[in-house]
Amino acid sequence: MRVLVTGGSGYIGAHICRLLVERGDEPIIVDDLANGVPERVAGLPLHEFDLSDPNAAGRLERLMTDEAVESVIHLAARKRAPESVQRPLWYHQQNQGALTSVIEGMLAAGVQNLVFSSSAAVYGDAAGTVNETSPTVPVNPYGETKLAGEWLAAAAALAHGLRVTSLRYFNVAGTGWPELADTAVLNLVPMVLDAIEHGRAPQIYGDDYATPDGTCVRDYVHVHALADAHLAVLDALPEQPLPHRVYNVGTGVGASVRDVVEGLRRRVPDALPPVTLPRRPGDPAAVVADVSSIAADLGWHARHTLDDILDSAVAARP
Repeated sequence: MRVLVTGGSGYIGAHICRLLVERGDEPIIVDDLANGVPERVAGLPLHEFDLSDPNAAGRLERLMTDEAVESVIHLAARKRAPESVQRPLWYHQQNQGALTSVIEGMLAAGVQNLVFSSSAAVYGDAAGTVNETSPTVPVNPYGETKLAGEWLAAAAALAHGLRVTSLRYFNVAGTGWPELADTAVLNLVPMVLDAIEHGRAPQIYGDDYATPDGTCVRDYVHVHALADAHLAVLDALPEQPLPHRVYNVGTGVGASVRDVVEGLRRRVPDALPPVTLPRRPGDPAAVVADVSSIAADLGWHARHTLDDILDSAVAARP
């Protein structure tokens, strides 16, 4: 299968591309390289351009036609929640513009199958475990762009006969291969490791949440498991009974920020104790996935624990 992967040289995208190659598929990558690393996908076709550009849809149509693309995995997006609070207009322009370009290009090229990278941020300040029918009330513009993306994908699927699945990622961490580790220092695990590496104290933003230890609770899913979920969804798309459906992708188990910080400190000698700072705007207290739907429909389960995640991240340190 020939698969267009937007954001394919990023942390998650590179894992997906490697799994595609391992099973004999052919990924074609589009990436603006804002956070991507070309070396992660060396040897694969990589086309560098901004999907939110007004001319992107036409470029995508030509690329998908020339490469005989059969399906699309759309990962490319801006994804920093605090930044989105500061730059809401830019986040909507970037994320909504990119998805619009992808769908326009698909329609023009006659490509029907799309996996859309959504986020647990659509649930907002959720309490406890959430399933796909839980209220979606984002608390930051980043989450709003992902929910709006799901709406757009659903409407386009219904109107144009597409088959689309939106995956609501929970907190992605770890690495399947050391050379594909998360180097962007935007998520908790690489941020803590970067602080430790440079002799700084790891930072915890807020310890007064309504959680067992006062720090935010999240569902941490191994990036290799997440990549595997994309392949399971991709294979099921042609026979998908509905134009659009949504799945949570997580483990169903919550861990606190302090659990993660202390777990990394135990694995790295001489790591400094964490310091606690005020809460960041837009951070919900606790979000954990109910993953029963993807398990029932596709037989997918996350087979990695938090220990697996932390072990792989520490082992990938340079």
